[in-house]
Amino acid sequence: MQDLLTMISSLRRPSLLIRAARFGVNDYDRERQLPRILGQSSAPRPGLAVMKLLELEADLEDRRARKAADYSVARHLDVIIALMGEARVLRATSARADGL
Repeated sequence: MQDLLTMISSLRRPSLLIRAARFGVNDYDRERQLPRILGQSSAPRPGLAVMKLLELEADLEDRRARKAADYSVARHLDVIIALMGEARVLRATSARADGL
């Protein structure tokens, strides 16, 4: 789990994109939003969700950097918000496991 959190914290993205995502993370609802973002019928476990979100985010970052016509800043924000939300879930899970 710590490796996934390290991967998330090591991402370097434009500050405006991150600041915008921080506004949305408090309203993140994994059961409602995660299946839509991942194109699945239900939300996967947090670790698996983070891995899939990291893949999606890397693709979106590549499109952004290339200035691809099909790049969507709204989609990128959705994915980053979900990554931030899932990181919170992972940290909470890790803290509970450490407290045992």
